[in-house]
Amino acid sequence: FRNETPELLARTSPDVRDVFIAIAGGLALIIAISRRTKQTNTIAGVAIATALMPPLCTAGYGLAIGNLSYFGGSMFLFSINTIFIALAAFVIVKFLKFPMFKYLDSAKRKKIARMASFIAFLVFAGSIYLFFNLFKINQFKQSAENLIADLKKSGISIIDEKDEDLNYNNKTIKIYVYGKKLSPEEINYWTAKLSKYGLKETKLIIEQGVDSDLIHDVQNLTELYEQNQKLISTRDESLKEKEDKIKLLETELNKFYAHQIPFVQISKEALINYSGLKQLSYSKLYKTNFKKVDTITVFNAEWYAAVKNKRQEEIRLKKWLKTRLNLDTLVVNNR
Repeated sequence: FRNETPELLARTSPDVRDVFIAIAGGLALIIAISRRTKQTNTIAGVAIATALMPPLCTAGYGLAIGNLSYFGGSMFLFSINTIFIALAAFVIVKFLKFPMFKYLDSAKRKKIARMASFIAFLVFAGSIYLFFNLFKINQFKQSAENLIADLKKSGISIIDEKDEDLNYNNKTIKIYVYGKKLSPEEINYWTAKLSKYGLKETKLIIEQGVDSDLIHDVQNLTELYEQNQKLISTRDESLKEKEDKIKLLETELNKFYAHQIPFVQISKEALINYSGLKQLSYSKLYKTNFKKVDTITVFNAEWYAAVKNKRQEEIRLKKWLKTRLNLDTLVVNNR
């Protein structure tokens, strides 16, 4: 609720323009009242309300936040409106020759008239002074902004200024430079150019150094970050390469184990199923016709001499090994 809008701030620093507005309001008021129709009362009420209520509201706001400058400025605007509305109405009344209230004491009437004229003169003079002061402040800020704009065009990095950085009362312009520092020669060059901008008695204050060191530190941190990112990227690539190799080796190993025969288990089962076996051996035979290479599983079976139906046992052993090992091609050498 403490947002200071331009409309509110405009009523804290009145000037001579508000005098003319008040006179116009007073003219509208007295002309409306002088008409015979009742509808003109509404016009008069609006004229009074728009002239007197806003400065009173602003004065209340100034008291609420403890800002006496706001309070004083808005009450001065209220005084301008009150006095010059009444003055304009008085002039129209005299011009239209309305019946006037006559004082019995003419000296007292003249005294009140002189006092009212003196107060009106003081208010008018004060409004002219405030208008001139406002004009000088705006002129100072415009010249300062032109200077700052030319500084930026020359390649100097400047943080955007705030209102308090352009101080008309102290005649100072404070700017904050970041990035490359200005040399003493550059500072003297721009200080000497102040008079060309209508800022002859103004002091140019240039704050620099802290931001430059900060930017340098940030650049170092950025470089370190980029180096770390490169190291992390290289490490990630190395890890990925190793993971790919591990997967390849696992695949090859699985293929190797897939073609391996659990010979120890097979030999135990064969001894149980074929009690006439004396010895069982196993090997891989590689054979080629010079067009392709085949791998053949070979079993060498040695039987006891006393085995009955040896030929049938040999056939049964071969069938069992094919079924047990799920092989289509198998060689069994019997002795």
